[in-house]
Amino acid sequence: MKITKEVEEIMDRRFGHDTLLSVATIDGNHPAVRIVNSYYENGAFYTVTYALSNKIKQINKNPQIAICCEWFTANAIGENLGWVRDEKNSEMMSKLRTVFDEWYDNGHTNEEDENTCLLKIKLTDAVLFNHGTRYDIEF
Repeated sequence: MKITKEVEEIMDRRFGHDTLLSVATIDGNHPAVRIVNSYYENGAFYTVTYALSNKIKQINKNPQIAICCEWFTANAIGENLGWVRDEKNSEMMSKLRTVFDEWYDNGHTNEEDENTCLLKIKLTDAVLFNHGTRYDIEF
């Protein structure tokens, strides 16, 4: 089913805040998975990462990824949106700095480094469970 208003509300409630998300990419013939802090909005998760990380290198070679968290699994397309301070990223980064405020400025993230980038995880299809109901979703 195409995403409905009801499902979008569930997604916003469940993931529209700092959410730990498992992100799986392909490294040659091997899957690679890691957990990232993320934020959901309008059919995509967003996270701040590093352009020279293995995650981004793998996405550059094959943007098809899989994710999972809290009774939710999905296929997605990863896209490096570039430097977090690029003007085109200012609106989303303003949101992420607020969403991630508990840890964002703890020294781990260096926005001065142009390799600090915004990763968009655009959902293509997913399975969401909510209070005993299964939703098979197409985005």
